[in-house]
Amino acid sequence: MRKLIMLLFILILSSKMIVRAQHVTPDTSVYHLTESVLRQAVLQRAGRALKEKPVTVTSYICKRSAGGIHDFYSEGDYWWPNAASPDSPYIKKDGLTNPDNFVKHRLAMVRLSRIVGSLASAWRITHNSVYLKKAMEHCRAWFVDTATMMHPNLLYAQAIKGRVTGRGIGIIDAIQLMEVAEGLYVMEKSPDMDQVALGKIKDWFSAYLDWVTTHPYGKDEMNAANNHGTCWVMQVACFARFTGNEKLMDFCSSRYKTVLLPNQMATGGSFPMEMARTKPYGYSLFNLDAFATICQLLSTPQNNLWIYKTPDGKSIRKGIEFMYPFIKDKSKWPLKPDVMYWDQWPVAQPSLLFGAKEFGQREWLDCWSHLEHFPTVEEVIRNLPVRNPLIWL
Repeated sequence: MRKLIMLLFILILSSKMIVRAQHVTPDTSVYHLTESVLRQAVLQRAGRALKEKPVTVTSYICKRSAGGIHDFYSEGDYWWPNAASPDSPYIKKDGLTNPDNFVKHRLAMVRLSRIVGSLASAWRITHNSVYLKKAMEHCRAWFVDTATMMHPNLLYAQAIKGRVTGRGIGIIDAIQLMEVAEGLYVMEKSPDMDQVALGKIKDWFSAYLDWVTTHPYGKDEMNAANNHGTCWVMQVACFARFTGNEKLMDFCSSRYKTVLLPNQMATGGSFPMEMARTKPYGYSLFNLDAFATICQLLSTPQNNLWIYKTPDGKSIRKGIEFMYPFIKDKSKWPLKPDVMYWDQWPVAQPSLLFGAKEFGQREWLDCWSHLEHFPTVEEVIRNLPVRNPLIWL
């Protein structure tokens, strides 16, 4: 009898150990696993970034812009010439990107994000000051040097020929600056950091926050009911943390709990407004990644957005659980394929990595580790808010 009890005890203990083995240990173990997956590629990319010279908005001029040389300019993705009347205002074709639109400022901003993100990731691995100093060279050009800097607003983003010189919807372009802010946030305590220049860069981001939270374009974007409203909160939270603006961080946390989660997510974990688009798969991934990034940015032990649930049970975990089967096997997706970029998704979605870290889900982490970490298609890069996860963990 005693032997039987002992055998049962061993079996129970073994079963618990197996269950635990299926879950990753939070925090440091996820970081080290992520580093082991990305280390070689990160250092290679950072090595190439060390050779790159700054390119800012002043490097490219579009005559259609109503702004000046220091003003960021972009054009609405889905707006096209009217074939019936070529000189009339552009018309909308949802989900279909006009390849003739001016995108050079956006691409320059994406380039900055990729360079600083790579350099900051390499710095976190090695603490070699060469990466920090190169990142600061680019950031000075964008945010400090009066000859090359960008004005701290997006007054002329996502313009539409014949209709508007800019729109609040264009504010989403600034999510490309998040990994710039996050990279500097990670490196700011280094003894090699130029604190004077860093202070001026923070002043730029503070000025941008003032604009995006008070200008009618910013207010319109904040109140958008879909991924645009999510991305407003995500970028404001990121820049507020970088600049130490606790008031705005608290505002973003509250907005996530009282507006984004209850109004955008269905009780099953999907995002109905994204599911109704012509690219529902890509938009659902994008919005989920933005939700997860907000949780990663703002969660504290006292106010943990990862475990927050609405009264009817909506939560970030439910959102990840809804999308995970379709990330693992896209053929199970219940809707029609996206009209564009269907074959390019999914990639290494940050929602899986952040969720695995928080909830100890090994299968999410395994799925993330086997997906594409460095996509090359510009549209995918643009819609992946976290491309350098080492600076976020």
